[in-house]
Amino acid sequence: MNRGAVAGLFRKELIDVSRNRGALIPVVLVTAIALVVPFVVTIAVPLATAGRLGDDFELVRVSAIVDPDARLSPDARVQLFLFQQFLLLFLLTPTTGAMALAAHSVVGEKQARTLEPLLATPIATFELLLAKVMGALVPTLVIAMAGLLLYVAGIALLALPGVLGAMTNPRTAVLVLLLAPAAALLSLQAAILISSRVNDARTAQQFGVFIVIPVSALLVAQFTGAVWLSAFALTAISAAMMLLWGILAAVSVRLFDRETILTRWR
Repeated sequence: MNRGAVAGLFRKELIDVSRNRGALIPVVLVTAIALVVPFVVTIAVPLATAGRLGDDFELVRVSAIVDPDARLSPDARVQLFLFQQFLLLFLLTPTTGAMALAAHSVVGEKQARTLEPLLATPIATFELLLAKVMGALVPTLVIAMAGLLLYVAGIALLALPGVLGAMTNPRTAVLVLLLAPAAALLSLQAAILISSRVNDARTAQQFGVFIVIPVSALLVAQFTGAVWLSAFALTAISAAMMLLWGILAAVSVRLFDRETILTRWR
């Protein structure tokens, strides 16, 4: 693999992102929602209603899964449970942002008439796609990690004692460092593949629903207590997603017909 060529194309993708900052609006909005909603539900609502999270029997019952040794008070345990659940929203941050960037990656260059000279270069198809994947993934992950730091800071400032320490565990690390990037890689690889076969970036973006819907369903299932994925289970899911990404990347290389892409669009 020509690392110099990949690095050069990666820098080009980052420059394109800096020139088209509107493409980052979805990831900024999702990050803002992922930051605001947990604190509204966990901190603001109980204060506004003069109620206590620990008074909700169902929440106390379901939250026992995050504190089986009952080391925290009922209120702190429910806070921990809710903050853990809302952490899944940060899965949607890189996925949403990557989809917005990746969907325009090929279609946008075709519309701007910059795709033809790029495809005419001797760079391998895998190297071209890898650069585009990384160019879409890295900016969104940077924004997601910045949002996550604010999330942790908010918990440190506003949550009850012991909640932040309990949040620092292998499950949280796997969720943030493995599952979120794996989900983003899988979704944006699909977006780039589809964007190379269609004329409309919005069509490519719509395929992101295949990642967003399962994550949303997992969030709802965990809130009800129907599902609780351990660190091991999340690691296995991350590994499966990476395997699927590798397969999809290989398929993308096979289907990325340069001649067809250059001649079929009018």
